[in-house]
Amino acid sequence: MNKNLTPRQIVAELDKYIIGQNDAKRNVAIALRNRWRRMNVKEEIQGEIVPNNILMIGATGVGKTEIARRLAHLAEAPFTKVEASKFTEVGYVGRDVESMIRDLVEQAVDMVKTTKKEEVKERAREIVEGIILDALIPPLKGSPTPHATGMGKDQPEDERELNEKTRDRFREKIRNGEMDERKIEIDVKQNSTPGMGMIGGGMDEASMINIQEMLGSMMPKKTKKRKVTIAEARKILLEDESAKLIDMDEVKEEALQKAQNTGIVFIDEVDKIAGGSRGGQGGPDVSREGVQRDLLPIVEGSAVNTKYGIVHTDHILFIAAGAFHFSKPSDLIPELQGRFPIRVELDNLTKEDFLSILKEPKNALTKQYIALVGAEDVSLSFQDDALERLAEIAFQINEEVENIGARRLHTVMSKLLNEILFEIPDTIGQNARIVIDKALVEEKLAGLVKNKDLSHYIL
Repeated sequence: MNKNLTPRQIVAELDKYIIGQNDAKRNVAIALRNRWRRMNVKEEIQGEIVPNNILMIGATGVGKTEIARRLAHLAEAPFTKVEASKFTEVGYVGRDVESMIRDLVEQAVDMVKTTKKEEVKERAREIVEGIILDALIPPLKGSPTPHATGMGKDQPEDERELNEKTRDRFREKIRNGEMDERKIEIDVKQNSTPGMGMIGGGMDEASMINIQEMLGSMMPKKTKKRKVTIAEARKILLEDESAKLIDMDEVKEEALQKAQNTGIVFIDEVDKIAGGSRGGQGGPDVSREGVQRDLLPIVEGSAVNTKYGIVHTDHILFIAAGAFHFSKPSDLIPELQGRFPIRVELDNLTKEDFLSILKEPKNALTKQYIALVGAEDVSLSFQDDALERLAEIAFQINEEVENIGARRLHTVMSKLLNEILFEIPDTIGQNARIVIDKALVEEKLAGLVKNKDLSHYIL
């Protein structure tokens, strides 16, 4: 952790985006701080300290994924979210469980590459500036052209000096963005990796990627000429030149360490692979248990082969989550249960929670819509009684139709503002002021609450 936040500070940061669920926040905060603690203990015991994986139990839309995602963002850690229901037992066609570790390593590589590119950005920018300048005003090659004798004081300046002065003037214009719309011709790399389909069975996703990359590296690098604006050329060339300046071996090594020591894997819908109370033999239940058994070595700690090298999963933090409506955590195989020692039950959201979600978080829906409408130079505001009624309606529909948690607010807000968003900017012009009051909420949404059958389809 770059910031070395204390558990209390981590919870305070999570509070800016997630309402309630204090128990879950406390547990993930402890898990995150324990990582920093492990990295600062004596080396002989460091390898023995394993993370306490967490199992979150709660209905959809109460904040399980958001807590894990925000936690990873705080820690600047590689993060991947997978659905357990997408995995199949070894021997079946489908995604194998090791693919989630490969996804995590890809995230880590992207993060490290971004950091490294930021470090070399200034150098890359200078190189790109030179390439653009060469395309506009090519530098003179060889020695300056000798001047004829007898021309006296009327002789023009040396051609090389004149060329340099012109280039300097153009360099300034490029830096100031005065020439962004001018078109130039640049060489752009083409992807030489051939498109391949699977021939026969028995080849997994990682093998296919490795074969394609190997073939791609053997092929000669092709370039093609493209005529683009200077602004676009700057983006294309900056990416290429930054990539040339960074050491990919160093990136791979650092990314593997980052994934192993700070990676977070969020396994959603884990209840879908639990046996459930139906019992019975054969059929999908066997596959469900097979997926659990395949997950077990990954969560326990094993070596997974990726295209960047071998990753040891012993110190990756696994957070599993599920609603567990039709099954119980005890329906998971005992070995897997033992690998998720921390169990957290998340609360269903109340009317008060809905109101807080609409008003308080940094990314509150009301703030998002105010910003969207603001892009059209239109002012949007919500009265308190309107927000209270919105929260009440969302809660009521969740109770009577189906409980989808805070996601209900998205559909309710969309229905409320649909007409307004459509009328901007044709009917509702710039500098207009729109105030959402309780009467408007009643007018737009009351019918949905009364007509429950309609609500089933609309929401």
